[in-house]
Amino acid sequence: MEKHGHEQVVFGYDRVSGLRAIIAVHDTTLGPGLGGTRMWPYRTEEEALIDVLRLSRGMTYKNAAMGLNLGGGKAVIIGDSRKDKSEEMFRAFGKLVDSLGGRYITAEDVGTNTEDMDIIRTQTTHAAGLANTSGNPSPVTAFGVFRAMEAALKTALGSPSFKGRAAAVQGVGAVGFSLVQRLIAAGAKTYVTDIYPEKVQRAVEAGGLAVPADRIFDQECDVFAPCALGAVINDDTIPRLKCKIVCGAANNQLLEQRHGEALSAKGILYVPDFIANGGGVINVADELLPGGYNEERALARVFKIHDILLRVLEIAKEKGIGPHEAADLYAEERIHKALLQKRMFLPK
Repeated sequence: MEKHGHEQVVFGYDRVSGLRAIIAVHDTTLGPGLGGTRMWPYRTEEEALIDVLRLSRGMTYKNAAMGLNLGGGKAVIIGDSRKDKSEEMFRAFGKLVDSLGGRYITAEDVGTNTEDMDIIRTQTTHAAGLANTSGNPSPVTAFGVFRAMEAALKTALGSPSFKGRAAAVQGVGAVGFSLVQRLIAAGAKTYVTDIYPEKVQRAVEAGGLAVPADRIFDQECDVFAPCALGAVINDDTIPRLKCKIVCGAANNQLLEQRHGEALSAKGILYVPDFIANGGGVINVADELLPGGYNEERALARVFKIHDILLRVLEIAKEKGIGPHEAADLYAEERIHKALLQKRMFLPK
């Protein structure tokens, strides 16, 4: 917590449902920490803790970069979402979220969905991404990634067009599949893979070309899109990459910051993950605005991810640093200015 600036970490356990959860609140300078709840069969509690710390920090930077008045938080539930879910579990989790008094607002993530959020909402008002409001954020996240890809193509290859281009999508779940649909519609030859065969089959039926999961890093393409879990850009995978751009929906794609530098050294343009995948949180956060969710307003903000990325790439060029470092600076500047302005007392 000290190393990465976290404010609070809470462990929760419920005997009735078997809930084992961790909530991490990273930074609330800009507002309450907003971030999804991930349900995953972590091998150990330490592994779950490391993941929630990394993810919550990423949400601080993502929310800041997207221009939201929200801080960063995240939650993980230890378990297999395919067999361990229950109404009792999400009710217990809702109570855990509520115990933080609004410092953390939850939403869906890998392994959870809008129906789970609806159950959580029965126990707390601090849940968003509900079925009858903004709904499933995955298609909107994919739209944001697509817009980031257009900006990256324009920067690296001179044109935002996907015609005659190839993309390789690793992970074709909710977000990945929506991205595949957009890429194919835009004219890109699209390679797909996933650890679940039924998801690959769905993507193939939509026009994708299946690649074995262990071969996706070796696939020749213009854009490699990590859309599964994080840390896939590392010492083992970087030498295998045959792409010009890395741009995907997964969080924490770089195992370590130095891997961003390794991509640059190889001539690969890296699109910082929390810039590319900011569409989902923009969509969810729109629920929290006065008057409630407005789809047109949310999509208009997601459309601007293209321009946010171009600005980040300008900063990288001006300062002679990698895009991953420039994205951090872009987010940190907004947080720093907000912190300085907190000197002004405003009576309630």
